[in-house]
Amino acid sequence: MVGCSLEWKCMQFKDSILQLPVYKPSNLTATQPGSMVKLSSNENALGPSPRALAAMQAAIGLCHSYPDSSALALRVALANRVGLSPNRVICGNGSDELIMLLSLGFLSEGDEAVMAAGTFISYLLRTREMGGTAVQVPLRPDYTHNLPAMLAAITSRTRLLYVCNPNNPTGTSVGADEISAFLAAVPDHVLVVMDEAYVEYAIRPDFPDTVAALRAGRKNLIILRTFAKIHGLAGLRLGYGLAHPEVIEYLHRARPVFNVNTLAQVGGLAALDDEEHIARTRAHAQRSRAFFEHELGMLGLQPIASETNFIAVYVGDDGAIAEELRQQGYAVMPISGWGVSGCIRISFGTMEQNAGFMAALRYVLEQRSVLTSI
Repeated sequence: MVGCSLEWKCMQFKDSILQLPVYKPSNLTATQPGSMVKLSSNENALGPSPRALAAMQAAIGLCHSYPDSSALALRVALANRVGLSPNRVICGNGSDELIMLLSLGFLSEGDEAVMAAGTFISYLLRTREMGGTAVQVPLRPDYTHNLPAMLAAITSRTRLLYVCNPNNPTGTSVGADEISAFLAAVPDHVLVVMDEAYVEYAIRPDFPDTVAALRAGRKNLIILRTFAKIHGLAGLRLGYGLAHPEVIEYLHRARPVFNVNTLAQVGGLAALDDEEHIARTRAHAQRSRAFFEHELGMLGLQPIASETNFIAVYVGDDGAIAEELRQQGYAVMPISGWGVSGCIRISFGTMEQNAGFMAALRYVLEQRSVLTSI
């Protein structure tokens, strides 16, 4: 507990929350919003879906009314796209809210959640927030999930098991056969959370069809997806989960009544049908990925194989290099704190921004080389 003065009685703050780091908006963009190129949050460099923008502009006059509390139209559309019934879909204020609801719904103090050491940091924070124990399993040398080791980490206290596929922040993925064998081996008392925020960017031919497992009746699986990446709607905070009806109904009990705002519902519904924007975004990611793989290689760096709209690369002192890049006007994410030592994560910008970043990185590394040789 934190200390307090003798003049008043202390409020009872929870230790599990006091021990969490305080989220601070990045000063990388706040201090120089006009000059900083933000390549740190995996946003869509092409912007939002034009269809979504038009739909939201038409719906702005509805903002005096509360939104549909069940997001029914959006849930029906999502269900139709994946071949499930609407009672297997839940929408959230970003998929991060769904991670929080899963922690609220399934973790009591001392319960365990298994996750990779080197994956989306929200799993760790939300687990600790509930007083749970985060069991972190190191990634393989190729920066992919070590699913056999994660299975071995399961105990009678394990309630949740997170697999981010493709993985943030490494960009790596696991194939269908390995995921299938993994799901078959997970005991029934553990809910597998398959986070597929970047699924639309995946390029491997054997990427797993996890929705098929739900269609086959699997209960201990929930798939999380988002409108923030491929659809370019990160600012709306809109994500969704696919699961067995009993899991969905349980999470509906825990969520705020009006958790998804009207414009997010309208924009999300329109974005689903914007196939042209989706195709352009995929093509841009492929072009950017090839660019970074080539240019980083020319600097003698070895980027991690990515299937997302970002790429991670080992640079050594990631925090210092990220700060030096900030001084050059480019914000990237150092990810040692996420469990991926010495690496920075670079979101794909426009091709002009990508080229500018590589020039800045080249300059930073050259300056470091000069200082080392002095």
